[in-house]
Amino acid sequence: MTDVLAQLDHILQQRKTADADSSYVASLYAKGLNKILEKVGEEAVETVIAAKDAAASGDNADLIYETADLWFHTLVMLSQLGESSQAVIDELARRFDISGLEEKASRQQDK
Repeated sequence: MTDVLAQLDHILQQRKTADADSSYVASLYAKGLNKILEKVGEEAVETVIAAKDAAASGDNADLIYETADLWFHTLVMLSQLGESSQAVIDELARRFDISGLEEKASRQQDK
């Protein structure tokens, strides 16, 4: 799995210097963070709708497709902000030995 993410990270980094007319990702970068965030939000909504539809129909194909779009646009967002998928993987790994309830409580104490 991390090989695919690492490949995507590499491609996303390359697209930062590509011509916006030659690459969808380059065009997103050219439009700026707000456009990228708009796409993340749009894909999140589409993923939620696909999940509701999948629960009713038992067919997860659209859910998988929309989740891939959401993950992709999230990776574009991270890349725009100088991060890679590895940072998220590292954070998920850090959480393995932490109770979700304890982690949530600790975030509320920090506020």
